[in-house]
Amino acid sequence: MKKKWWLVVILIVVLALGGGWFYFNRATPSAKEDQVQTPQYVEKKHVKLVALGDSLTHGQGDETNNGGYVGVIKKKIEHHYQQTTVTTVNYGVSGDRSDQILDRLNSQKQIRSDLADADVITMTVGGNDLMQHLEADALESPKKISTDVDSAESSYRKKLHALFSAVRKQNPDAPIFVMSIYNPFYTYFPDVTTISDAVAKWNQTTTSVMGDYQQMYFVDINHLMSYGQYKTAASRQHLVAAEKKANGGKVSQGKVADVMNEKDHNINDYISTDDNFHPNHRGYEQIAKKLFTAMKEHNSWEYTKR
Repeated sequence: MKKKWWLVVILIVVLALGGGWFYFNRATPSAKEDQVQTPQYVEKKHVKLVALGDSLTHGQGDETNNGGYVGVIKKKIEHHYQQTTVTTVNYGVSGDRSDQILDRLNSQKQIRSDLADADVITMTVGGNDLMQHLEADALESPKKISTDVDSAESSYRKKLHALFSAVRKQNPDAPIFVMSIYNPFYTYFPDVTTISDAVAKWNQTTTSVMGDYQQMYFVDINHLMSYGQYKTAASRQHLVAAEKKANGGKVSQGKVADVMNEKDHNINDYISTDDNFHPNHRGYEQIAKKLFTAMKEHNSWEYTKR
């Protein structure tokens, strides 16, 4: 009787061990199976960046002739992602409004081809659209500025939709990073809010339109470039006091023209002394830094499945 009892115990142990081995090997996938089930992402060996836009994309004001932020961002990407080389294609044209950028896209096959092949797309747009409505006597009257901007906003919105749709038609997948516009005259007229308010409203329209498209990211450089090195509220308050003393809190077309025509000096360290309007190389470095922060946060452009 004892012999049979021991045989039963041995049989139970063997079955338990055998069943456990079978269950473990069925329930736990091998390393090879796990690799198959989980995609592995690696840095791309080559990234193509296509830049589309106006003078800020062209790099106007960059005294190094390095292509503005486009030249800087290439170096930043290659330094950070050391396995990657970057090709940039710059389709920035100074003075272009949103509708003119679209006209170039529609008329130039090479732009469409490069957009279709792009891993990432950057854009600057809107500054010339706004400036078109801030000329002549508009600067004399805050009410006139506000009225002009409000009436122009609907048209600008439609033009942006047409431009963004055209870009997305060529490339449905690549992330698109759009830079804001800024107020290049802020440091000279910090207490005059009409231009800054118009810039803010224009940027709001851009972000609103971008919300209708996938993988479009707004890079806000407004305060960065408008304030320049005056980063604290206290330093900007000193500017306001100086402006009130110099201009009486008022701005005119003539005063703006004087600022733009003054050579070899600008009280904003990020603005070119050539025209006191566009970024200098230091300004473009700041823009590229802001852009690259956004690109690292939304970095699908850099990785591919193994």
